[in-house]
Amino acid sequence: MPAQLLLNLFIAFLWMLLIDEDELRFSTFYAGFLVGIGILFFMHRFFGTRFYLRRVYAAFKLLFIFVWELIQSSAVVLRQILSPRLKIEPGIFKYETMLRSDVEITMLSMLLTLTPGSVVMEVTPDSDALYIHAMDVQESREGLLKQLKNFEKAIMEVTR
Repeated sequence: MPAQLLLNLFIAFLWMLLIDEDELRFSTFYAGFLVGIGILFFMHRFFGTRFYLRRVYAAFKLLFIFVWELIQSSAVVLRQILSPRLKIEPGIFKYETMLRSDVEITMLSMLLTLTPGSVVMEVTPDSDALYIHAMDVQESREGLLKQLKNFEKAIMEVTR
């Protein structure tokens, strides 16, 4: 990915220098960047990796999924806190993950910990399972499992 981005910036800079203008303009650089995207899109198979903008798109998708899950979990926690009687059953459960690398598991742990109502307590030594503390295991476990699946899928799109 970094090689494709650097090549794209080089194409944009070259385009800006080769266009016959009296002064350097950002619009010319931007046009060259778009031309570079087109060239790299058709030639990315020769690099042996995916087209780099797919990974950028996947990162933005992961960000939007996180924001959406953050809003949903915040609403659930707010509803539980503002209810007249606090009827929660905190608990710990084990979640088997499909992620394998340390970066992927760290991303999943951090994203889950940043959403209210759940905390990753421990990762197994084999890095194949997480121990998660949920604020209300009975009510929010299904939502939490759905949230974990969404995060895992989006993380794998970004990292693989």
